Amino acid sequence: MDYTNINTYDYNLPENLIAQTPIEPRDSARLMVYDKKTNSVTHTHFYSIIDYLNEGDVLVINNTRVIPARLYGFKSTGAKIEVLLLKRHSLNVWECLLKPAKRLHVGEELVFNEELKCKLIEILPNGNRKIEFVYNGVLEDILSRVGQMPLPPYIHEKLKDQERYQTVYNKVEGSAAAPTAGLHFTKDLMQKLKDKGVIFAELTLDVGLGTFRPCKEDDITKHDMHTEHYNISQETCDIINKAKQQGKRIIAVGTTSVRTLESVAKYGFPLQPKSEDTSIFIYPPYQFKMVDAIITNFHLPKSTLIMLVSAFAGVKNTMKLYDIAVKEKYRFFSFGDAMFIK
Repeated sequence: MDYTNINTYDYNLPENLIAQTPIEPRDSARLMVYDKKTNSVTHTHFYSIIDYLNEGDVLVINNTRVIPARLYGFKSTGAKIEVLLLKRHSLNVWECLLKPAKRLHVGEELVFNEELKCKLIEILPNGNRKIEFVYNGVLEDILSRVGQMPLPPYIHEKLKDQERYQTVYNKVEGSAAAPTAGLHFTKDLMQKLKDKGVIFAELTLDVGLGTFRPCKEDDITKHDMHTEHYNISQETCDIINKAKQQGKRIIAVGTTSVRTLESVAKYGFPLQPKSEDTSIFIYPPYQFKMVDAIITNFHLPKSTLIMLVSAFAGVKNTMKLYDIAVKEKYRFFSFGDAMFIK
């Protein structure tokens, strides 16, 4: 099997299995449990994750909060324009996508409403734009009123409750997409896990829309991986270092937590706090340095996320699990069901 060939990570997904709305309650989503040691598959529900976790296990969660990153404004000519915020560079300067962008020149102003404007200040080599906001008040408050939640392109239903595209433990604003494996947790389930002795450790990775960008290279090693900013604190490093010394499992909730943990692990053990950009691209035969188990959703064909899962579970195993998920009619992608790989 050629691990570098993009077609290795393809599978056939009926469109009706792409979840369009979140399930209620959050933890009633289905859960596929894959045990790498026994090569066994179990079908259950997410609230049963407690049965597969032990006292002293560390669940590493991404506490990022999705910002209402999609804005609709007007050029000076009155023409409509869509702005999608991607990455914050400073207090008022953001990298973004503009549609349509071709006729927009540096220095041109866009108006969203009476309290929010922006100016195009730079055209970047990757085709993205840099804008600087002009406003009175607190930008985050204004965005919460003016902006819309940037749901993934495969979701066509309107989200009734914007908080359903946030984890219950979100804290730090800055993402353009949700760390979706975390959407399955409820506060009640988290408390039950804590009562069992499971430890939660927080980190932050600002999820960019690059997470949805398909790999278009036939040879995946030529794929230009998107960059995202992460922050891991001394407190979280201490929790993980102690657990590792005691032989406890480090369980990453979502691929964003995996990428952060493996990014900081390259500096060696014990982990030290870091705040930096990462463009780590995890694909077979990657050797994991920090992560012992993963909670994740079912990802798009040919995506860098399914490559990451394949590196952890094995390519043949992963593609077989996806075939099983299709056959068993699991729900796929952001609002879909979950998988626990241990």
